Amino acid sequence: MATSHTSPSSPAAAAAASSPSSRRRTNAPPRRPRPSSESPPRKMRSIAEIMAVTAPAADQVQDDVYGGDVTCDGGGRYGDVACEKCGSGERDDELLLCDMCDRGFHMRCLRPIVVRVPIGQWFCVDCSDQRPVRCYSQRKIMHFFRIEKSIDGTEKPELSQEETTKHKRRSRPLTMTKRKRRLLPFVPAKDPLQRDAQLRTLASALTSLNMKYSNELTYVPGMAPRSANQSMFEIGGVQVLPKEDFETLEQSRAMNRRGEYPPLVVVEDQFQGFTVEADGPIKDFTLIAEYAGDVDYLKNREKDDCDSIMTLLLSEDPSKSLVICPDKYGNISRFISGINNHNRYGKKKQNCKCVRYSINGEVRVLIVATRDIAKGERLYYDYNGYEHEYPTHHFL
Repeated sequence: MATSHTSPSSPAAAAAASSPSSRRRTNAPPRRPRPSSESPPRKMRSIAEIMAVTAPAADQVQDDVYGGDVTCDGGGRYGDVACEKCGSGERDDELLLCDMCDRGFHMRCLRPIVVRVPIGQWFCVDCSDQRPVRCYSQRKIMHFFRIEKSIDGTEKPELSQEETTKHKRRSRPLTMTKRKRRLLPFVPAKDPLQRDAQLRTLASALTSLNMKYSNELTYVPGMAPRSANQSMFEIGGVQVLPKEDFETLEQSRAMNRRGEYPPLVVVEDQFQGFTVEADGPIKDFTLIAEYAGDVDYLKNREKDDCDSIMTLLLSEDPSKSLVICPDKYGNISRFISGINNHNRYGKKKQNCKCVRYSINGEVRVLIVATRDIAKGERLYYDYNGYEHEYPTHHFL
C-alpha cells in the first residue's frame, strides 16, 4: 500500500510526521476481481491447426550412425577387429560386425551357428533382445525325451513314480467356452498441454513426409473407386463388426471430431525411423485407430516403394484386390512398426494387431491392442497378418 512522504519544514511538523497516528495514507487502488474457480473450458485445437504451425522433423543423418568409409583392411576403421569368442581376426570374410557396438564375431563361433551372412542389419546377443541359447545337460535331455539308458546292455533304470506322474497329462474337457469380448474406446489425455504435445509429434512426422492428415479412407480419381470396396468381393467373406463394437467405433470417431485422440506420440529412432510410443496406459482390446490412406488397386502398387501399404480386400480376381496406401493421406497408424517374422522373439514384442471388418458393406482395417500396453512402450503389429508376403527379415 503506497504512503505519501513530505519534507517537514519545522520541528513541530517533523514530530507530527513521525507520529504514527498522524500519518496520511493514500486511498488503495480498487482490487481486481478474483477469477472464478470455474473458468470456461479451454477450446482444443484441431490437428489441422497444429500442423499449420509445426515444422517438419529433421532428417536423420545416417553418416553419423554408420560412419564414413567402412573398410576391413589394415588401414581402415575395422582393420584390427577380432572375434569376441575366439580372439582371432583371421577369416575376415566370416567375421560379422554388430551394427550397434561394432564388435566382431565369427559366424562359426556364434551359438547357434550362423550359416550365411544376414541380410540387412545384424546385432549381437548383448545388443538385441535375443536370449542366449540354453544349454541342457545330458541327464536333462534324456529325462525330457524319456530316453532309457541301458546298463551293461541288459538293465534299464526305471523312472520313479514322482517323475512319471510329473509328465502325465491331466484329463480335461476338450471344449471350452470363450467369453465374447467387446472393443474398448481409447482414453485420451486429460491435460490439454500433454494432448497438444502428442499431436505436435504426429503433425511433425506427417509434415516431414509431405502428408496430410486424414482419419478416413480416401478415394482419389484415377485410383480405385469407392464402389470397388465391397466386402462381398472378399474371398471367403469378411467378418461383420458387431453392433456393440460399431458403437465403440462411432464413439472414437466422435472423440476425434472433438479433438481427443489416443495417448500416443511419434518418436524418431536412429535405426527404425518414425515409431509410435504409448504416452499413457492402454488397456487390452482397446480400439487404437483405423488404418487410413488412399485406396488403390494392388496391381497399380506392385512396384511401389511405400513401406506401409496395408491389405484392404483380397478378391478372387487379383486385378480387383485393394490396398491402402498412406503416402499422401494418413494418420498415426502409418507410423506403427512391424515385427520380424523370422525372429522367434518378434512375437513377444507384438502388442496390437490389424483386423479387417465389414462395416456397412465396406471393408475397414482397425488396429486393436492385444494386451495391456504400458506408458513408454512402443507399438508393434504383424505386417503379414493375411498373405505372408511382406519381407520382414530386416526388421529389428
